[in-house]
Amino acid sequence: MSSREVLSLHRAVRDDIQDLVTRRPLPGPGLPQVDPFLFLNHHGPQTYPPDNHGLPFGPHPHRGFETVTFILSGSLAHHDSGSGASVVEAGGVQWMTAGSGLVHAELSPEAFKRSGGPLEILQLWVNLPARLKMSDPAYVPVPAADILTERLGDGVAMEVVSGIDGAPVRSLTDVMLAIVSIEPDGHASLPAPRGRNVLFYTIEGRADIGGSTVSEHTLAVLGDGDRVEVASEGGARILYGHADPIGEPVAARGPFVMNTDTEIAEAIRDYQAGRFGGL
Repeated sequence: MSSREVLSLHRAVRDDIQDLVTRRPLPGPGLPQVDPFLFLNHHGPQTYPPDNHGLPFGPHPHRGFETVTFILSGSLAHHDSGSGASVVEAGGVQWMTAGSGLVHAELSPEAFKRSGGPLEILQLWVNLPARLKMSDPAYVPVPAADILTERLGDGVAMEVVSGIDGAPVRSLTDVMLAIVSIEPDGHASLPAPRGRNVLFYTIEGRADIGGSTVSEHTLAVLGDGDRVEVASEGGARILYGHADPIGEPVAARGPFVMNTDTEIAEAIRDYQAGRFGGL
């Protein structure tokens, strides 16, 4: 048994979208991806006033990967061209497999726009290998009540979305994803099977791994091992996951992620021809 060590730390870059507070830890300077984790936006935390315009993510296409959206506070409405539709409240998750192509919108429900309130959201893009990029599109809304909670040690809870028995989502590539909450002076050993890449982003607070501190809004790249020994003096909340690296070329342009530029051009043509459907 060996603990993973911190190899490098990457502070999220502030990149607001209109009035939406946005920090982007991935990709960042010197860190194009943590294979297969491609992209992570951290929106908020912030409080919207009554009679607001809500989120700005109107209809747009995707192909070749999956989007996983964590609603930490507030609420989020989803609509897509595959007939997926839901409103997920705080603590829930929206898991969408874009696969061969979808158009979707992620917007604030009318009730939130009328009343306002706190909002904090994480959106993660998870790559798919070439053999799965043209999978059938799918959408799974996960309310907070369906998420599996595991107690891992003194003052540490892991809310698991996928990747272990009993979790509500069965991912195409066996990706494990969770939110880990650590109470002040809490500590635990997080599972991290050898050979898999770990996603570790501190949403709030400070987390300690060995002799390294992962501050708020910071992503840690970890070495290999079979566990992550984590502690926090003042408490922390972490986006945590692990997955087998794909190890294939990545060609990305806007909302499309494929293996070659030729496939990107084909995705653009298919979208413009209406083959992704519409809302």
